Amino acid sequence: MLSYFEAGGFLMWVLAALSVAAVAVIVERLLFFRRASTNPERLEAEFAAACASGRAEDARGVVFASNSSLHRIFQAALTHWDVDREGMGVLVEQEVRREVYRWEKRLLFLEMTGRIAPLLGLLGTVLGMMEMFAGLHSGGRITATAVTGGIWKALFTTVAGLSVAIPALFLHGFLSSRVDSQEECLRRGADFLIRERFPAPANAGLRGKGAP
Repeated sequence: MLSYFEAGGFLMWVLAALSVAAVAVIVERLLFFRRASTNPERLEAEFAAACASGRAEDARGVVFASNSSLHRIFQAALTHWDVDREGMGVLVEQEVRREVYRWEKRLLFLEMTGRIAPLLGLLGTVLGMMEMFAGLHSGGRITATAVTGGIWKALFTTVAGLSVAIPALFLHGFLSSRVDSQEECLRRGADFLIRERFPAPANAGLRGKGAP
């Protein structure tokens, strides 16, 4: 393996560093997604039941039972339960944007890695070809073995660049789709909170009341 890196030149080490960083980002994002996810239907049902009962401590127990992104939006809403409809709408929208930002964090690095790695690989191949032809031009013996061997070594960086870029772009697409799904989930949760806070006049309980 070390011989391939030596044959590919210093850009092979740059691509290796990019691949290690990309793997670290992917692992960190997957762990974050797992911690920040929750069952929205269950949370909404439990919160609605607590609001209907009129027991503020039950509602607080539900929303502070976890630190997922949706729970954090519910926590902010319950903490400011006494604001008007416009204020509640602004509040939950701000919280949704804040949580979406947390989910999108570092995904740009994966996208840039997927775009830059093939270019670095191509650059390494071009530099390798230039070095080979410069050696032949300066008096080296021109044989089929020398030419094909030089090209074979020069192509190492192209292969390495594609090997880094393809998984990075694939996983960036996968993680981005998870972010889109989560954003939709958070916005549905925000709409649910508006409906719970400002229900039809006939409803009772914690609905429509000020903050506990």
